[in-house]
Amino acid sequence: MKIIDVKPHAISVPLDTPFYFSQGWVHNRSAMIIEVITDEGITGYGEALCHGLQSPHIAASIVEHTFKPLLLGRSPFDVEVLWEEMYNTTRPFGQAGAAVNAISGVDIALWDVIGKSLNKPIHQLIGGAFRKEVTPYATGFYRVAEGHYPNDSVDEAFRYIEAGFTAFKLKIGFGVDEDVKLIRSIREAVGDNVRIMADANGAYNASTARRIIKETEEFNLFFLEELLAPEDIGGYQEIKTMSKTPIAAGEQIFGKMGYRPWLESRALDIIQPDLCSSGGITECKKIAAMAQASHINMIPHVWGSGIGIAASLQFIASLPSSPLSLNPEQPMLEFDQSSHPFRKDLIFDGIQMENGKVQISTKPGIGVDVNPDVIYQYKVN
Repeated sequence: MKIIDVKPHAISVPLDTPFYFSQGWVHNRSAMIIEVITDEGITGYGEALCHGLQSPHIAASIVEHTFKPLLLGRSPFDVEVLWEEMYNTTRPFGQAGAAVNAISGVDIALWDVIGKSLNKPIHQLIGGAFRKEVTPYATGFYRVAEGHYPNDSVDEAFRYIEAGFTAFKLKIGFGVDEDVKLIRSIREAVGDNVRIMADANGAYNASTARRIIKETEEFNLFFLEELLAPEDIGGYQEIKTMSKTPIAAGEQIFGKMGYRPWLESRALDIIQPDLCSSGGITECKKIAAMAQASHINMIPHVWGSGIGIAASLQFIASLPSSPLSLNPEQPMLEFDQSSHPFRKDLIFDGIQMENGKVQISTKPGIGVDVNPDVIYQYKVN
């Protein structure tokens, strides 16, 4: 089997109601989908993550002009060889960010091809499934221009509970007093039996983060995410040492090389690589092994389209708890509930939550079918 074409699809759509978080306004939801076509008629799909303010054209250009010439005529089964060649080619100009995003999308598409060719889901090809279902937590709580907070956020929390969620993640980073008020309001409204996490998207420095940590300890948060900028490893070491609440981060850390100093310094309680950003299946399995060797938990970041969510479920199935025990702390699925037309339609609504759980698909490859009509409907490159 040989690769005969590689198509990067930048897709984007304006939001009917723009929203904002600690880093700015989001006016469009975008994704960069990679399609790998083989001479045996098997097509694989992957995704390069577009963070809230990221243009999909950046990673698409890297795939088109740098990776496609390298991939044509090669075997998709050489997936690790191809990963290292893509990384080495872009090393002088892209050891992080959009270059690794692009590698991630290609890698997922290659694994999708391999799974389809062998008629097996990806999790069976990377060691098997430690679990058949995953507990999701709802990500949302973005803010809109005409919103009233924290009242609107309390209403949103109850919508998630009514939908069957037992956990959700708040958006914070709007100022210490505002954040503490939000967290207090949500906890008092929903009670103690719901897991609450909070994500600042790197809005604070260590001194401000210490206030957030101290003033929210009583609300029993499951973790605090990205309180600091992703460059501030020393700051994370400082706040982790004094925090009762577990400290999580990692969606902006890339590959095993990027994660190495974070794991060696034990700067985080929970690492959060994103499959579509931190290196794809091939690299994230290595990051998972490094985390396991360091006895540090992994709860992957997931914020992509339906393709990214489906691939992440395959990856999460393969993650051991750290450590294995009778009642271990299991990895969870971040299940974005914000406005996103590519979450359901792109995969024929192939991921469902039932009774508070999301099942791990046993269909070949990433486990869902992809609707190419949706790709071309929103394609902008």
